[in-house]
Amino acid sequence: MFKLTQELAQQFQRDGYIVVPGLFDTEEMDALLKTAKADRQLEQSAYGRKDASGAVSKLALWNEPGDDLYGTIARCERIVNTMETLLGDEVYHWHSKMMLKEPLVGGAWEWHQDYGYWYNMGCLFPDMASCLISVDRASKENGCLQVLKGSHKIGRINHLASGEQAGADMERVEQAMQRFELVHCETAPGTGIFFHGNTLHRSDQNRSPNSRWSLICTYNTKHNSPYKPSRHAAYAPLKRVPDSAVKEWIGRQGQLVGA
Repeated sequence: MFKLTQELAQQFQRDGYIVVPGLFDTEEMDALLKTAKADRQLEQSAYGRKDASGAVSKLALWNEPGDDLYGTIARCERIVNTMETLLGDEVYHWHSKMMLKEPLVGGAWEWHQDYGYWYNMGCLFPDMASCLISVDRASKENGCLQVLKGSHKIGRINHLASGEQAGADMERVEQAMQRFELVHCETAPGTGIFFHGNTLHRSDQNRSPNSRWSLICTYNTKHNSPYKPSRHAAYAPLKRVPDSAVKEWIGRQGQLVGA
């Protein structure tokens, strides 16, 4: 299983993100995709957000990491331990979401920083990060994640309405694009991308015949628990599980099906 190296930790501090191929293996991702595609509750809870052109991207979001496959992944050591090293403190689950960018119609996500949203929820510090897990193969054609390498060092940028989304102030973004390298994170299923709450990122519309689904697990640091109520939870200890718990969950489901 993946263990964070000092070199990767330094890269995260320098670039605001790291890409980890094979964070989850084929069996784990096949099970996640099959589970998500058959999940009627996920389908019913998903909602859309229009980009500036009116195209819609859908997502389903939840706060509590349960004992289902999504929660087991969010609580496993290969993610949680990595987050604690990268952020320098105990972390807890902030939220998880499944991003559903459908073939030919999936909308873009405008340039933004995640902390641009979370700042208004009472988090004093940008000491938060996400792990995006590619469920499908992500490419330029189907709207993979794009980041501005090192842009987390800018600090928080004001966010303004853009379609039904909130995007970073484009005057600042345009200046950042002249100074920071634009990286398209094309990834195979099971790849994990750890990125800082202040890293500028976006994605294009999906104009391909292939879906681009991704599971994003987000964490806050214990010292950054919101000072006021918000739609996301205050600090509570995270009940992490060993990495083997993902395969064990899959095995239990197989036994149930076989029964």
